[in-house]
Amino acid sequence: MPPAKKRPRSYDPAKTCAAVLAQFENVRTAVADLTPGQLALPTRLGDWTVRELVAHIGVALLAVDRLLDEPEPVRQDARLTDWPAAIAADASAIAGTAHRLAAGHPDLDAYLADAGQRFTARLDAHPSGRLLPTSAGALPLTDYVVTRAVELVVHTDDLNAAVPGLDVPYDRQALATCVRLLADALAAKAPGGSTEVRVPPFAVVQCVEGPRHTRGTPPNVVETDPLTWIRLAAGRLPWADAVASAQVSASGERADLGPYLPLLG
Repeated sequence: MPPAKKRPRSYDPAKTCAAVLAQFENVRTAVADLTPGQLALPTRLGDWTVRELVAHIGVALLAVDRLLDEPEPVRQDARLTDWPAAIAADASAIAGTAHRLAAGHPDLDAYLADAGQRFTARLDAHPSGRLLPTSAGALPLTDYVVTRAVELVVHTDDLNAAVPGLDVPYDRQALATCVRLLADALAAKAPGGSTEVRVPPFAVVQCVEGPRHTRGTPPNVVETDPLTWIRLAAGRLPWADAVASAQVSASGERADLGPYLPLLG
């Protein structure tokens, strides 16, 4: 008999929204005093400068505003775990928007403040089940807000990597949400039960086709910390480098996640 399908993970809408706003405010506070020289620093995102990265972080919230202005889809036809892989199709448009917004908003703090206010106002005006036409397909508003936590946490890490000493803090709930969605996306991309992936204290998932583990110590185990997992899933850190530097512990013949990473795009 095949194993029963695991129910999709649920996210508390109020907690997720609060986490998104908390992480957004962490970024806004940290970048408010960046100098022109710091804003001109390169990032690990192609030709983006810090200024363009900050502008894109505003888009993480403004995307809700934009999608709510689109006609509502008739029915949901996507899962939350479909979203990470789907954003690659938007990469060119995303880059163009980041460059345009960075050039058009010299006052980044005012731009971010407006993005936060519009996000809050639109969420207050629409039910959580309202469908949005996302790049992954039609998803409920409450699910799309979960993806905003992923965007903010991933790009907070990009900011911290680009600006020495910036050290933007991570809201714990936003970090947990990001880790969990990306772990679930791995399990969806590589379904199975032969390998256990642990990202303490936030997530444990079973994945990879093969003999299913049922009790005792799993024969194939991958374990890492939250930020390393996010960097792997987002393509910021190659799997081989993470293993070689002992940022990841991987044991067992089916513990190589390299073929399944990255997950974002």
